[in-house]
Amino acid sequence: MNALKTTVLALLMSKSFQTKAQDHIDHMVWDQILLINVSNEGKVNYPGFIRDKFLFDKYFKSLSENYPTENSSKEEKLAYWINLYNAIAMKMIIDNYPVKSINDIENPWKQKQITVGGTPYSLDDIEHTILRKMNEPRIHFLLNCATKSSPKLWNRAYTAKNIMEALEDKSYQFINNAAKNVITDEKVNISMVFQWYKDDFKEGDIVSFINQYSDKKIDKIMDGEYMEYDWSLNERR
Repeated sequence: MNALKTTVLALLMSKSFQTKAQDHIDHMVWDQILLINVSNEGKVNYPGFIRDKFLFDKYFKSLSENYPTENSSKEEKLAYWINLYNAIAMKMIIDNYPVKSINDIENPWKQKQITVGGTPYSLDDIEHTILRKMNEPRIHFLLNCATKSSPKLWNRAYTAKNIMEALEDKSYQFINNAAKNVITDEKVNISMVFQWYKDDFKEGDIVSFINQYSDKKIDKIMDGEYMEYDWSLNERR
């Protein structure tokens, strides 16, 4: 079965990247690798990614050769840069596997992992100099840095067609996931994501943002009501 899956992916790869000039960025192979190796709960089969690494590496290289232009739609840009961020995190894990956490890798946030349009990029570069400047706070619920406390890795690729629906859906899922945020009558304990990026959420009005999506509304957030971040690997065992 694994051999069959690899053959199918190889055929998809040859079809996807036979033409460099494209009206949109093709994430078909990333979509298929994710579908095979990531569970619906976002748990990752890292040995599976390593098995498919030659396909992953070709997809990763394609991202440096095919990228949005200034005239590309916002949807195209969001899908591309979010996929690239998640792919960089994946690359660092499988290149250093086995590791217990992305923080076991030397300076993972600053490593220049890919060059796009002549500019080298790290995870921090993509998040802080590109995505956060797009005035779309919901990106924080799609970016996955291979940790248990980060938003779960979707087992599909983001595309220009699905990105806006995904931003809405993943925001709702993250905020109402009891493993990420505890919001009850008795207790409010929310993700550190909201503290780290508080200025991105409606000019710092985190309560207002959360209440857009939370099944249970909150009135305020007190100091100390942030969950300890679990940096351990989001691995399926």
